[in-house]
Amino acid sequence: MKNFFIFIFEVIKVVVISLAIIIPVRYFLIQPFYVNGASMEPSFHDHEYLIIDEITYRLREPQRGEIVVFKYPRDPSQYFIKRIIGLPGEKVEVKDGGIYVYTGETNRRVKLDESYLPEGLETYSASEGIFELSGDEYYVMGDNRGYSKDSRSFGAVKKSFIVGRVLLRGWPFSRFGTFAVPEYQLF
Repeated sequence: MKNFFIFIFEVIKVVVISLAIIIPVRYFLIQPFYVNGASMEPSFHDHEYLIIDEITYRLREPQRGEIVVFKYPRDPSQYFIKRIIGLPGEKVEVKDGGIYVYTGETNRRVKLDESYLPEGLETYSASEGIFELSGDEYYVMGDNRGYSKDSRSFGAVKKSFIVGRVLLRGWPFSRFGTFAVPEYQLF
């Protein structure tokens, strides 16, 4: 009988120690995310499993080109995955099949080179005009521009809604890996 209680005590110890390690990691450092939909193809496909880094944006600001998971501004119980296109304080314009960013104090207009997208893909918006971002807003878009519900339809995303950046793809194993952020030449 004594051995049984020792066994139970050891099992409880293992469970408590495991939870003390797993819970903080899961809720404060990294989080799993399941891709649902085709809005980020070809970068991510439906039913892929990603690991989201939740700590980086506590140490630095999100960067253009990073792929982020965020709470949908119109229903925070839903999560979306998109690429950051416009940064706080910038202006973004979708026109003539491309994306233009107005940068710096000179307000210089620069067309984004999105060579990571399939050749010939053009970007359009239902509404014309220049979208101005406030000091805590980001303009996000899906890579599958024709099938993405993004800032073109629901507006900018506040930093407080951003959960984290995509760190790596965990499933399927044949596509396992991390992601390089595209470099944009704006200045």
